[in-house]
Amino acid sequence: MAYEAGSYDVIVIGAGHAGVEAGLASARIGAKTLMVTINLDMVAFMPCNPSIGGPAKGIVVREIDALGGEMGKNIDKTYIQMRMLNTGKGPAVRALRAQADKFTYQHEMKKTLENQENLTLLQGMVESLIVEDGECRGIITQTGATYYAKSVVITTGTFLRGEIILGELKYSSGPNNQQPSIKLSEHLEALGFDMVRFKTGTPPRVNSHSIDYSKTEIQPGDDVPRAFSYETTKYITEQLPCWLTYTNEKTHTLIDNNLHRSPMYSGMIKGTGPRYCPSIEDKVVRFNDKPRHQIFLEPEGRNTQEVYVQGLSTSLPEDVQQDILRTIPGLENVQMMRAGYAIEYDSIVPTQLWPTLETKKVKNLYTAGQINGTSGYEEAAGQGLMAGMNAGLHSLGREQVILSRSDGYIGVLIDDLVTKGTNEPYRLLTSRAEYRLLLRHDNADLRLTEIGYNVGMISEERYQKFLSKKQQIEEEIMRLKKIILKPNAEVQGLIQSLGGSELKDGIRASDLLKRPEMSYAHIEQLAKATSELDDEVKEQVEIQIKYEGYIEKSLQQVDRLKKMENKKIPNQIDYDDINGLASEARQKLKSVRPLSLAQASRISGVNPADISILLVYLEQGRIAKVANE
Repeated sequence: MAYEAGSYDVIVIGAGHAGVEAGLASARIGAKTLMVTINLDMVAFMPCNPSIGGPAKGIVVREIDALGGEMGKNIDKTYIQMRMLNTGKGPAVRALRAQADKFTYQHEMKKTLENQENLTLLQGMVESLIVEDGECRGIITQTGATYYAKSVVITTGTFLRGEIILGELKYSSGPNNQQPSIKLSEHLEALGFDMVRFKTGTPPRVNSHSIDYSKTEIQPGDDVPRAFSYETTKYITEQLPCWLTYTNEKTHTLIDNNLHRSPMYSGMIKGTGPRYCPSIEDKVVRFNDKPRHQIFLEPEGRNTQEVYVQGLSTSLPEDVQQDILRTIPGLENVQMMRAGYAIEYDSIVPTQLWPTLETKKVKNLYTAGQINGTSGYEEAAGQGLMAGMNAGLHSLGREQVILSRSDGYIGVLIDDLVTKGTNEPYRLLTSRAEYRLLLRHDNADLRLTEIGYNVGMISEERYQKFLSKKQQIEEEIMRLKKIILKPNAEVQGLIQSLGGSELKDGIRASDLLKRPEMSYAHIEQLAKATSELDDEVKEQVEIQIKYEGYIEKSLQQVDRLKKMENKKIPNQIDYDDINGLASEARQKLKSVRPLSLAQASRISGVNPADISILLVYLEQGRIAKVANE
């Protein structure tokens, strides 16, 4: 029996990594928000690897934090290990990665949601949307409860018509044997959304007591205190190690001999899997020249013996999984606690979205996370934050936010999805960003804090600290550009000790810092700062001076792109009216409906000649408009 249960500014469907960020963002900017999820015990659950960060993804977490999101703060409170990757390389590829205590991560996130002003948590199964005159007005749950809202955000992850596949067994289920969402998926199809079937998987979990760690290599965390969030001041000092081992010829032979029992090769799995996170059977087939593959043994938490076998994602039958594990050094007598499995689920084709993540087909309806065809907690959280922020802004009658590709990896991620689409679960990589020297781990706050503050997600206190940091960086760079270091005994002695060539004349401190052997600490020794600067300020000063030339080139590229971004394409444009467009370009432009010439140029199938024709058409329209005025 249907009944009216309440009215909100924003409703978020789902409470995974996209859902929690969407709900918090919406509530934090002042929108009255309802978050509905199938099971409140599964808030921010990690069905796959219990880790946050890594290349590109770690920078996304920093960006989420710079905008006022929660993922960075939550992992800083709950990690069991933290490491900075690629420390021997340049700042553009450095990335933080944390191993999470998956249970504490969930509990802390749920506590944050429960204590958030303007946010109501509700357990329920959403079966359909209320859509009137092409606009989403609310939701209807399985119990008949009707909730109205000005905006709705769908963040259903892998639950839409989810099916688990394990060997020859296939059954309807969400991840980790949770109840799947079937009717909502059917409802989206009925509304006319193009859907695709994707697949992801997870490895077995084993009992730590049954592992012989003496046959594996220890992988400890960093000794230096590190954090994702700019607001973290307390650091976890007691870390747990992970362990490294390898597959071998025995493992690969066993997999080869059982490929006929693999759902991937028997045809049972229809969905497309992630290219950059293949199953072990896929790795063995595709890379048959490799004698071994890395296997990381990662604890799932401080108060459990379950260990995640990273690198062994599989949907092979349970008995084969057990045999495979026992071919690996250290796991000869291992006890498997949970078998790995594959999961198939429905996603919507993301070119049906505007860059705000609002759907083109239904107004006031937003989608975020794996429903948009992505993989990974971080990608989901970044989208969730933007969808929740924009749904909240829209419901309050305020201007929505679109991040550009030069603003952050979140901007790259969303632009790739809505402009190019994806034919497999999308994973964010540093190579996808053309401005990656600008989109670094260290400068996410400098890029995005202003935006977070302007929408109301960053507190006044934090913003003032940020402005102070920014000013200190600028002042110290200017100071080092003015100081001339003379070739005296102290300067020459330090340069000599570092293996550099001695000075023949005086040099600006900033120019000396550009030398590869020099660090800010060395310059500080020679040109002492008048006040004690924070380590983050020193890091920025060093990076901005050392890479000044490269950064300047990247900024010039961004300026050129902005000219194209500023050439807006009217939404009502009729591409059939434009003579000379290639038929593929016409079809793609009509489907994506780009907002600017720059976005149009990134659509696959639209070539430079089509862009030139489009530019002429737009200019003629402007000339005609001016003439009429």
